[in-house]
Amino acid sequence: MSRILRTEPNPILSKVVEYHGFVFTQGVVPRNLDADFKAQTADVLKQLDELLEQHGTDNTRILQAQIWLKNIDDRTALNEQWAAWLPKDAAPARVCVQAVLADPRVLVEIMLITTK
Repeated sequence: MSRILRTEPNPILSKVVEYHGFVFTQGVVPRNLDADFKAQTADVLKQLDELLEQHGTDNTRILQAQIWLKNIDDRTALNEQWAAWLPKDAAPARVCVQAVLADPRVLVEIMLITTK
């Protein structure tokens, strides 16, 4: 039976689950909830870089991204940072929607599926 690796599991979620060379992140939210949208997005992308590196992969290997925004009007600002963060010609399949997030100060949340 193949091993499932769970990073920092707690009773309701793991930060990352790795299985058969696939890496699934939790929905990553910013650490500083008082920051503006641009700073929150930069922090989320940095955290994703760190999580992917811990699992021996990076943003060149993203298969799918799920993005939740508190305000869909921030999509253009998100896309600027997102495009700058992604390597050339490495855009994943993606969804970006407006949602009511767990804390009203969270402006962006991103979840990834990658491969090694």
